[in-house]
Amino acid sequence: MKKLLLTAGLVGLLGIAQGSPAMAKKYKEIEVTNGGTITGRVLAGDAQPEVEPFLITKDQSVCGEGERPVPWVRINGDALLDAVVYLEKVKEGKPFPEALKTAEIDQKACAFVPYLQAMANGGKLAMINSDPVTHNIHTYEIIGRARRTVINVSQSEQGNVVTKKIRLRKGVAMKVECDVHNFMHSWVFVAKNPYFAIVDDNGNFTIDNVPPGKYVLKVWHGRLGDKEIEVEVPAGGTVEASFSY
Repeated sequence: MKKLLLTAGLVGLLGIAQGSPAMAKKYKEIEVTNGGTITGRVLAGDAQPEVEPFLITKDQSVCGEGERPVPWVRINGDALLDAVVYLEKVKEGKPFPEALKTAEIDQKACAFVPYLQAMANGGKLAMINSDPVTHNIHTYEIIGRARRTVINVSQSEQGNVVTKKIRLRKGVAMKVECDVHNFMHSWVFVAKNPYFAIVDDNGNFTIDNVPPGKYVLKVWHGRLGDKEIEVEVPAGGTVEASFSY
């Protein structure tokens, strides 16, 4: 097993965008023979846990009272959580799983569920309001210090569902907020190819069935930004590549 352990430099924050079937035009699905595997961990490094308390000032019968803690940075031991590792600019490879072509965000008890999920670029996102209060779901593409609105939808009725196609232009994720409740936050990683993995509770990741070759491997975190390294995936073999913030 080829092993690559590097600490990559910080590249910056990611982006967000809106969708169409362009996914299928830019990425070609083929049968991969003698594919390789990338495995490793994402470490917290110098990063520290970060939780921001938001005071709940409205709709308290549904949202609760007091403060709502938003966990911007979660760490388990030496592992960084809520990170996504992915290959950049892959032209062709294994098919997208059907499950990635649709996604759901439920607004329940004034929280977005789930906090982090992944979907395919060009897929459909269903936004559900399970609460008997008005929510206004607002998603953004983040480009450096700027951000661009992708979705801005008010949902006043309980049980209301709005479905949109999502296409990213430059970024790799959507920041999700509620314009009515400032303590509601979540993220959607929007994949342009199926070679990605959300880290597990120990910061581990595995990306398999990769066509042999050289790639740029990146890690994304909604609060801490991106890092990248170069990897060479051997035919039928495994390369280890770890990140540290």
